[in-house]
Amino acid sequence: MPCGTTGRVRFRRAQNDGTATAVSNYHTHSIPLDMEDIERDWDRPIAQAGIAAKASVIVRVGMLDLGAGTGSFRVREMMHRVAYPLGVHVRADVNLTDIAATCTDGKNRITEVIDLPTTGVNTERIWLLEHFADWFNIHLGKGSVYHAQSVVSEELVEHLDDPEARTSLMRAVEKDQTAQETAQEVIEAIADGGGQRTAPMEEAAPDASGERESEPAEKTASAEGPAPDADGDSPASDDRHGRRAKRTPKRYAEHFDHIDAASDPKRQVPALTVRQVHDRLDLIERRRPLYAPWQSGLAAGLACAAFVFLLGGGIYDMVGAFVGAGLGQWLRRRLFAKHLNQFFVTFVCVAVAALACTGVLRVIGLIDPVALQHDTAYIGAMLFVIPGFPLITGGLDIAKIDFPSGIQRLCYTLAIILMATLAGWMTAFVVHLNPGGFEPLGLDPLLNNCLRFVAAFVGVWGFSILFNSPQRMCLVAATIGAITDTFRLIIVDYGLPAEAGAFVGALLAGLLAAGWRSSVRRGWLPRYLDYPRICLTVPSIVIMVPGMYLYRAMFHLGQFDTQLALDWAFRAFMVIVCLPIGLAMARVITDKSWRYDV
Repeated sequence: MPCGTTGRVRFRRAQNDGTATAVSNYHTHSIPLDMEDIERDWDRPIAQAGIAAKASVIVRVGMLDLGAGTGSFRVREMMHRVAYPLGVHVRADVNLTDIAATCTDGKNRITEVIDLPTTGVNTERIWLLEHFADWFNIHLGKGSVYHAQSVVSEELVEHLDDPEARTSLMRAVEKDQTAQETAQEVIEAIADGGGQRTAPMEEAAPDASGERESEPAEKTASAEGPAPDADGDSPASDDRHGRRAKRTPKRYAEHFDHIDAASDPKRQVPALTVRQVHDRLDLIERRRPLYAPWQSGLAAGLACAAFVFLLGGGIYDMVGAFVGAGLGQWLRRRLFAKHLNQFFVTFVCVAVAALACTGVLRVIGLIDPVALQHDTAYIGAMLFVIPGFPLITGGLDIAKIDFPSGIQRLCYTLAIILMATLAGWMTAFVVHLNPGGFEPLGLDPLLNNCLRFVAAFVGVWGFSILFNSPQRMCLVAATIGAITDTFRLIIVDYGLPAEAGAFVGALLAGLLAAGWRSSVRRGWLPRYLDYPRICLTVPSIVIMVPGMYLYRAMFHLGQFDTQLALDWAFRAFMVIVCLPIGLAMARVITDKSWRYDV
């Protein structure tokens, strides 16, 4: 799937006056930031800007998150996280490639409609936008939501243009942790010495969320009751009159009472301008993919070779899948860079991958004729195009009662699978292939399970590379995927249906991802390893998507063997249904926002 360029909109500054002008080389799907009401507020603090400037930031964040391939429920959540400190209500309809959002601040209302030309996956962007939202909230006087330590988001977003940002991030986190531990030790020492804490020390002690505790004087005074008058009396009528006079005017939304409130004087955070916010978003949007086409092709080859082993293939099958998938993914990246149609690219790359796999096995067959019997290997070579991310996020959208977005994602997934399987079937018809399945390897059960663990690790790591995940994120997802997929295969070996195994594997992946994030937030793991759950769970269960079942359904349909075609299609359907259900159940168990309909 396209990585890093989906829905890309470029912004340039005019040399004469420094204003922003929206530019699009291939489409007009951008928010025109050169509108008069936005330019007027370009250098004003965003909290004091008009509704148009605020909406441009809110909707652009949603656009970037949607273009990265995440589900509509996450896009809405991200838009609300950015809108809340601005005192803006957002009502957004989010679909596969478009957003219609109405923003209001209680006085003015504006509606923005944007659409993307295509869709793709970029887990690094999803991760960076989480940090951006925290950085944005911190600068507007709110606390960190994504991380317990605000220094993580501040350091990362402030140095997006620094290639050494990750190193400085780790140093900043370690320094902040040391400072917190020192402050806590001093507090405990004072408590042990007599239980007396001085005011300066109380101010220096951060709480669990990284914010400094402060109690407003007005709140303390009100808790002590009304102050007596000069005679020591406190008439009830005068007290009621005083409270009525000091009553805060009713705002348009009670949960926006933080707007216009006095900020903490101890926390000196410079005000963000509209320009500065869009500059940060520019850096996120324009980031190049982490991996070159050849690196992506290598990862695809390793992932598909591991996939083939998990399906029961041998060494020749793995070699053929490695070459075919590697070449196909390299070509796909090159074609996507030219902004070609996604379905056309899928058809061409799958055909090239299948032919390359078959050609390699034919060449090996000149030395060892046994290689000529491995006609099923080419199916593994085409598995790199499986749209696992929209498939899973579509199911999660449906679980959140967002049927328009969920159905659109599932239809997109079906279209990609249809193009891929059709290309594979036509290739098999041309070169006279007859896939009959993989021959049993006859390995020792213990050795087989150990190799499964390694293969699952490599496969999930490879798919994470295809999703543009940073290396640490890849390793975490690969560890979760290796555990879950190995466990799934073991329980299937003991007689559990494949569909139930998929459900259990997805459920376990969701629980492990939740446990990982909880460990990070409790301080058991470094803070910079706190990744979005969807960036860990989806790559870990993509390898469970029944690509073999789907292709066999199309192959038998092309042979007009409708009974076998329907049999394989329904098998694939049951597994596909069970995967998002398992993830959704894990979210319900571990996430209150999923547990209740509010």
